Amino acid sequence: MRVDLEAVTALRFEDGTPVRAASAVAPLGDGLLVAQDDATVGCWLRPDTGAGTPVRLLPPVAGHDSFSTAEGTKHLKPDLEAAVPVVIGDEPALLLLGSGSTPARTRAVLVGLRDGSPWTLTRDLSPLYARVTELLGLAPGQLNLEGACSLDGTLRWFHRGRPAAGLPSSSVDLDLAAVVAAVAGRAEPADLHPTDVRRYELGVIGGVGLAVTDAVALPDGSLLVSAAAEDSPNAYDDGPVLGSALAVVHDDRVRAVAALPSVDGRVAKVEGLAVADWGPAGGRVVAVVDEDDPRAASPMLTLRVGL
Repeated sequence: MRVDLEAVTALRFEDGTPVRAASAVAPLGDGLLVAQDDATVGCWLRPDTGAGTPVRLLPPVAGHDSFSTAEGTKHLKPDLEAAVPVVIGDEPALLLLGSGSTPARTRAVLVGLRDGSPWTLTRDLSPLYARVTELLGLAPGQLNLEGACSLDGTLRWFHRGRPAAGLPSSSVDLDLAAVVAAVAGRAEPADLHPTDVRRYELGVIGGVGLAVTDAVALPDGSLLVSAAAEDSPNAYDDGPVLGSALAVVHDDRVRAVAALPSVDGRVAKVEGLAVADWGPAGGRVVAVVDEDDPRAASPMLTLRVGL
């Protein structure tokens, strides 16, 4: 497996402000929606516009729409970390999911288009996050769900873990339609039941284990996952990122791993993936990078993956 960097774009909104802490990306209409893990607003990238349109995903939290350690508001951030294409009433939409790493991060958002304009629905899924924590055998404060994908009607939801602390990356499965119904208000979050724990060993970079940050399904039923070797002290605080990679996995078996190229001499901490095109020999994916710096415009990478 080989990964080559084809293009890098610095993501900005129409007014020139940077897209901060890009954490997920998925198709929306004729473009892509990028979530910011430290903000209540996403960025809708349309073809040939050169900049993104802001899309409100969540209401302000305690009067804030962006969050940072410097401002003393990091504990309030919704931390939307995963974006999964779904279908609602025969129309395409997106499901966005919080990481669950604090009680403030257990919300989910549905995003769709009506007459070309985005609409959103949101709901707290605290009972589901509690069930996932229990199923994975985690202590309070250890959960960190950073990636998800759709696989034949199943939502496969990835806990990043901290391999260096003996907490490997893992995943649970849920009925995707049932999760969508709960977020849409047609069912109760307490009725959602995760199953089928899988654990993943992706290797080590610089003495730090690679941990899953996102996943997308491939045509043959396997998954392409992004992973980062981040030396974090816990599920809440950032740490130095020593390397990053893409891997192809099937069930819990790792078929191939390849290091990601650096960007301007820095490790690219990819946190969101979307497939642009794919065939038997590989293809192209779009990846968004979280710079862990609210002043920096998040890079969007076009990557060529060869198998």
